[in-house]
Amino acid sequence: MTSWTDLQSSLEGIGYVASDDLATALHIAITLGRPLLLEGAAGVGKTEVARALATIKDTQLIRLQCYEGLDASQAIYEWNYQRQLLSIRAASEAGETGAAVEERIFSEDYLMERPLLKSIRQEIPPVLLIDEIDRADEEFEAYLLEVLSEFQITIPELGTITATTRPLVILTANGTRDLSDALRRRCIYAHIDYPDRQTELAILASRCPDIESHLGQQIVGFVQKLRHEELEKVPGMAEMLDFAAALAGLGIKDLTSDPAVLQAALATLLKTQADRAMVPIEVAARLAGKAA
Repeated sequence: MTSWTDLQSSLEGIGYVASDDLATALHIAITLGRPLLLEGAAGVGKTEVARALATIKDTQLIRLQCYEGLDASQAIYEWNYQRQLLSIRAASEAGETGAAVEERIFSEDYLMERPLLKSIRQEIPPVLLIDEIDRADEEFEAYLLEVLSEFQITIPELGTITATTRPLVILTANGTRDLSDALRRRCIYAHIDYPDRQTELAILASRCPDIESHLGQQIVGFVQKLRHEELEKVPGMAEMLDFAAALAGLGIKDLTSDPAVLQAALATLLKTQADRAMVPIEVAARLAGKAA
């Protein structure tokens, strides 16, 4: 891909409509071999960027889901302790002890790759998605800096493993906590917001081509107005597409035709009881009337 516009077109060809800013940042990250940090609210399509990139590059997507308490054994590697114990027991019964047993049980045969180690040992550069990095502890973030800088991992029993190929790294963050300046300096940055009306219509048309134009206009208008209500969990792109699929499955041609069915379909958009209470049937009907 010689330009960001080529990349944008390739993404659009598989159903991901990327803004100019996002396509440019992604192209720069690929060209420079730098990680891309994506920030934005939950549901705006950050994770989908990695999936789309893996598809157009025809390569493997390796995902590391971050959470509080994530450590090296879950993110990088760990030893298969059960196999090691069985091997030690078998060696003991055979009268074998010492350095030979130790060398065998701390070999590649007993090593369990986790996402970070796996991503640097692929023959074809994979896409490494480090999802919700802001949910991980600061200590893990600090360790991650070393991996992203050197693309090598040291295993005391085996030595330093250098990357066979460099993965295309995408990090996402939802704003759970502030990320360190050191991490931000190492990354190309892009912020993804909820799409404007025309972009969201294009996404809907790409993902749900059977939706009629009039209903599509209503769906996008309804969801965008719903996002301005005082909700705990604002519906994202995935929820909008689920809403559209649900309406199509129910045979709805117009959002205003059956308020009761519309209210039932809100199960795809509103995911807490408090939010359901905020949008009773009367409010849903009012929003639908303004959405066309």
